Amino acid sequence: MYKNVFDTLEERGYFSQATHRDEIYELLSKPGVSFYIGFDPTADSLHVGHFVQMMVMSYMQKAGHRPIALMGGGTGMIGDPSGRTDMRQMMTVETIDHNVECFKKQMGKVVDFSDGKALIVNNADWLRNLNYIDFLREVGAHFSVNKMLTAECYKQRLEKGLSFLEFNYMLMQGYDFYYLHENYGCDLEFGGDDQWSNILAGMELVRRKKGDAVYGLTFTLLTNSEGKKMGKTAKGAVWLDANKTPVYDFYQYWRNVDDADVIKCMKLLTFLEMDEINEYAKLEGSAINEAKKRLAYEVTKIVHGEEQADIAKRTAEEIFESSGRSEDMKTTEITKEELSGELQLADVLVKTGLMKSKGEGRRMISQHGVYLNDQAVEDQFYVLTKSDFNADGEAIIRKGKKNYHRIKLAD
Repeated sequence: MYKNVFDTLEERGYFSQATHRDEIYELLSKPGVSFYIGFDPTADSLHVGHFVQMMVMSYMQKAGHRPIALMGGGTGMIGDPSGRTDMRQMMTVETIDHNVECFKKQMGKVVDFSDGKALIVNNADWLRNLNYIDFLREVGAHFSVNKMLTAECYKQRLEKGLSFLEFNYMLMQGYDFYYLHENYGCDLEFGGDDQWSNILAGMELVRRKKGDAVYGLTFTLLTNSEGKKMGKTAKGAVWLDANKTPVYDFYQYWRNVDDADVIKCMKLLTFLEMDEINEYAKLEGSAINEAKKRLAYEVTKIVHGEEQADIAKRTAEEIFESSGRSEDMKTTEITKEELSGELQLADVLVKTGLMKSKGEGRRMISQHGVYLNDQAVEDQFYVLTKSDFNADGEAIIRKGKKNYHRIKLAD
């Protein structure tokens, strides 16, 4: 018996707003619906905020519907003003095109694009070559400036000055929905809560130009129990690209989420069955750590593959539950020549990436936040010697409670 994917997504907590709940439920009651989600290529990697959208595409696809991943190669040249108080930095066509290619590779880990089961399209194909006068006549005529100015996505920008460039964004995204409906039979748009106004604009444009009914759904943004966006660390965004956020750091981010957020993340970011998630929800106290470990492993497995997830899990267990050492832990080599030249621990902290500057490293040492071989270092000018290394030429630095790094002597 076919289970309506609407029920699955609602049960897992994805949905926030629906333009026509009953109609959408009926639309999704049978497989074969084409829907789209847009991704503006503002960086060369997707981040964990995008991952929620990728999971929605996957659940929809498994229910027999067709995802259309819309790459914003055209809209990316303007930038979405939603949720921003400043104007986005302008990007070159070459940068945008490169970022689009990076997105395609990452999405393929979660969504099956073979044999037309899902599509990747780029709005650069129809937006970059538009004639401006034709666009104003065909699209702009259907938009009310008064109504646009009441949209939530423009309110913040109006306070500091909304450029005419950005003002066009809603028209372009609305045109995307119209174009995809016309050319790909797309009847449904998904987006984050911050895209509500843009989704309504697209629906209205389709109705005015074609007289057809299309619909929109928004899903909750990935936030913690305090309502703040998740996916940020002291080092910046948590990326899906291992070159920007190493696999172990990615694993540890989910391993260390707050107790109050672990079940929500399990529902949104894994394929675990709800019965199993509900069992984890019964855990209390220190037992919640078992749920966090499972969350970290499952998310890492989806994004980086089972082998990498196994390595990250094993590394974390060896470091935190065994001797504080692991064959797979991050390692930085220093030469014997460097060691003989009065090499300060603060210099090594910078070289390993544990600190951004030597001054920051010294401050951390003086605050008793740096350990060498499990011993707190108190001298901010501490100089490493050969006696700090074991017989294998290794020493372990720890910053704070959880950041371990091995330094290894090389010839």
